[in-house]
Amino acid sequence: MDIEHKPGASTRMLFLGEDRLADGFRLIGFETHPNPDPRDVDRILRDLQRKRETAFVVVDDAVMSQDIPHLRQVRREGGRIIVIAVPALNAPPKLASEVAARLAALFGAATLQSGQTGEREAS
Repeated sequence: MDIEHKPGASTRMLFLGEDRLADGFRLIGFETHPNPDPRDVDRILRDLQRKRETAFVVVDDAVMSQDIPHLRQVRREGGRIIVIAVPALNAPPKLASEVAARLAALFGAATLQSGQTGEREAS
């Protein structure tokens, strides 16, 4: 997919999720939306699409797991708006993507858990 980038156009960096995570993202320059309602998430993503903006959007696992129409659409289309999920603070990482689901089906879910490297510990 060839994405046209206008010179001088900036990429918006947004975080939508838990307020404790939002504090950290705000410190590194993200536009944050703490504890957003699913309707707010849908509206924000719809506006990004409508305005044809380029954006890097980080959501927490709670937002990613909700049934939000424009979130599904943005993830399906790819391109100008990139969406990734991060786990809640103090929660183990959870891979929740189509690729992760396929890998889990092939190799078992335990393979994708944090700390599973396939290497033996030295005795």
